[in-house]
Amino acid sequence: MSTGLQLRSITLRVPDLARSLGFYADRLGFTVQSHSTVRVELAADPGGPAGVVLEEDRPAAPASGDNAGLFHAALLLPNRAALGAWLSRAAEAGVEFDGFADHGVSDALYLADPDGNGLEFYADRPRETWPRAADGELAMHTRTLDLRKLVAEGTGITNAPLSGARWGHLHLRVTDLDRSEAFYRATLGMETMQRSFPGARFLAADGYHHHLGLNTWGQPRLPRPPGALGLANAVFAKRGTAPADLTDPDGIGIRIEPVGD
Repeated sequence: MSTGLQLRSITLRVPDLARSLGFYADRLGFTVQSHSTVRVELAADPGGPAGVVLEEDRPAAPASGDNAGLFHAALLLPNRAALGAWLSRAAEAGVEFDGFADHGVSDALYLADPDGNGLEFYADRPRETWPRAADGELAMHTRTLDLRKLVAEGTGITNAPLSGARWGHLHLRVTDLDRSEAFYRATLGMETMQRSFPGARFLAADGYHHHLGLNTWGQPRLPRPPGALGLANAVFAKRGTAPADLTDPDGIGIRIEPVGD
């Protein structure tokens, strides 16, 4: 995984902090780093940096299906065995899944938190095996994932559920692909890795398959409302940059911090 650009953390605005905390800590396996009456910070690795921040705002309204915003935030596990072990534990904890996919570059599990915020837990495949089109463009696809084989690979792993995990990428619903692609290429220094997937673009730094996904699925027409429930902001760490707080063309908050800060 590239160290030139990293998705460091996400902040979610939630209506019920206790409910969200129970889901992320008890079911998904995140570790509480700090806890107040209205804010919780959680880490994937015990003792590691906070990767999920939950902020309670009971009066806040949810965004609508017409609004741009979070499609999912994707947590990268160290390998397929770790992903298989996590899947077994999550299923035992009562986590309900929305889907499973072999994307050629990765194996992915999809779910949502109690407020409908999309999440992906995934493991990368070796870079040299990533599928390419005839013109050299990345050719990610969506095919059936062999869950039995995945779970079998995780048998016997006794590490903490999310040991070694980190955010891998962010995927957003946007109102204009060209406009958002241009914004993120300019602000985060990414290249477009795949433009052929219908209604989507995938961007990355340092040859990764994607640090950022953009889509117009469901045809969102409106920007994200200020103060709405859901994704409040996402923090990217970028090598050779100064800290900056930005708002993308659809009203989504992005903070850029130096790598190693």
